[in-house]
Amino acid sequence: MNKIVPISLLFFLIGTVSLFAQAKKDTVLVVKDTTKYPEIDPLTPAKAAFYSAILPGLGQAYNKKYWKIPLVYGAIGTSLYFYIDNNKKYHNYRDAYKRRLEGYNDDDYQFLDDDRLIAGQKFYQRNRDLSALFVVGFYVLNIIDANVDAALIQFNVNERLSVRPEIYPADVTFKPNVGLTFNYHF
Repeated sequence: MNKIVPISLLFFLIGTVSLFAQAKKDTVLVVKDTTKYPEIDPLTPAKAAFYSAILPGLGQAYNKKYWKIPLVYGAIGTSLYFYIDNNKKYHNYRDAYKRRLEGYNDDDYQFLDDDRLIAGQKFYQRNRDLSALFVVGFYVLNIIDANVDAALIQFNVNERLSVRPEIYPADVTFKPNVGLTFNYHF
C-alpha cells in the first residue's frame, strides 16, 4: 500500500500533463523536374584556357582542380631550371673557347682541348634549346588541359545512361550469348 500511492500519483501527473506540439502545416509537394539539365555555359572552356594563358595554373583553379596546380608549376619550373642551368654552362664553355682563341689559357677548363670545348658548347646549346622547347610545351599543355577539363565538366553523366554486360538467349538455339547493351532510360 505504501508503494501504490507514489506510483499512482506518478501516473496521475503524467496523464494530466498537456503536451504542446508544433502546429500542423499544410505542405505542398513540388515534384522535382528530373529531365531538366543544368545550364551549360559554352564560354567556360574558353575562359579556363584564357586564364591559364595569363597565369599558368589559373585555369585549373577556375575548374576547381587545385591538385593540378603544383604539377603545372613543377613541370614548367623544372624545365626552366634546366634551361637556365644549360644556358649558364653553354656560356661558360663559349667564353672559355673565345679566351683560348685570344691566346689565354687561364680558364676553369684547362684540362680540355679546343675540340672538347666546342663539343661542350654544342651539347649544352642543344640541351638549352630542348629545355626551352619543354617550357613552351608544358605551358601549351597547361592551356589545353584547362580547356579540355572545363569542357568535360559540362559533360552529362548520370545513372540513366549506362553500358553494362548482359547475357541473353539466342533467337534460334536459345543458348546464352554474352554482349554489351547501351541503355538509356527516359
